[in-house]
Amino acid sequence: MADSFLCRLESRSLVEVAGPEASDFLDRMITQKTEAADGRTAAFGALLTPQGKIISDFLLIRQKNGGFLLDAPTVGAPELRKRLTMFKLRADVTIDASPLAVYAGRGALPTEGLVALDPRHPDLGWRLYAAEGGVTTTAAEAVWQAHRVALGIPEAGADLPLLDAFPHDLAMDSLHGVDFDKGCYVGQEIVSRMRYRGTARRRPVALSAESDLPPAGAEILIGGRAAGHLGSASGNRGIAVLRLDRLQDALTTGGVVTVDGQAVSVALPAWADYGWPDTSKPDASKPDD
Repeated sequence: MADSFLCRLESRSLVEVAGPEASDFLDRMITQKTEAADGRTAAFGALLTPQGKIISDFLLIRQKNGGFLLDAPTVGAPELRKRLTMFKLRADVTIDASPLAVYAGRGALPTEGLVALDPRHPDLGWRLYAAEGGVTTTAAEAVWQAHRVALGIPEAGADLPLLDAFPHDLAMDSLHGVDFDKGCYVGQEIVSRMRYRGTARRRPVALSAESDLPPAGAEILIGGRAAGHLGSASGNRGIAVLRLDRLQDALTTGGVVTVDGQAVSVALPAWADYGWPDTSKPDASKPDD
C-alpha cells in the first residue's frame, strides 16, 4: 500500500449543484445529509431511483459559495445530472457539469485548492479539485485503484453496474453513505426496510489469489455454480459483491470459489460491520434478488 501519492482520476467527473436552495434540494434527494460535508471532510452518498437502486454514488463537497460538487463516476455523471434536473422543479438551483478535474491523494494535505478528506475510510486519503493540468501528479490512477482495492472499498459502476445495486449491496450503510435518521429522500422506504428487516444479502467481499486476477467482469463460480462477476481487481486482489448466504453454504461444505477458473480466497473486508448470515433463520422479504 503506497504511503503517499497524487493521481488524476480520469474515471471521475464533477456535477455542480449551486444556488440559494442547493442544500435543501439535495437533502430531499440523496441518502446523506448535506451538513455532513463540512468543508474539511466530504460526505458520501447516492441518488437513488424510487425503487432504491443507485443511479450514482458520489462524494459530496461543500464549496465556499454555498454550493456543492458531486464527485461521481464518469460513467454515471450524465445520468446523475439528468435525474437531478428532472427533480429540480421550482427549486432555485443550477445543475451543471464542472470543468474542474478530480485528483486523489494520500499523505500531507495540499495547501492550495479545494481539498476534502474521504469519509469512507481513514486510510483512503483526500480529494483535490483543481483546474485540469494545474496540479503535478506523482502516480497514475492505477495506484489509487490498487489502494482502494487493497482496502476492499467498493464503488458503484466499478463493482456493480449502476441502476443494478442497492446501497446495501455496496455497503454504503457501513461506509457512512446512508443517514438513517435524515428526512425523506428518493428511495428511502426501500433502503430503510432492508436495514430494519435485515434483508440485505449481497455484500462486498475481498478476494485474493496466488497469481494476478483477470480483468473486471470475469465469472465467479461457487462450488461450480455461477455466482456473480469480479468487480475491481489489481494484481492478485479483487472485490466482488456476492450473496453471503450462498457463499457461506458453499464454504462450509468444502466448496471452492473460482474466478475464471482460478481458485481464490474470500474474506469480509476488515472494516465490515456486517458478518456472515445466520442461515438457520428463514428468509424474509427479498428485495435484493
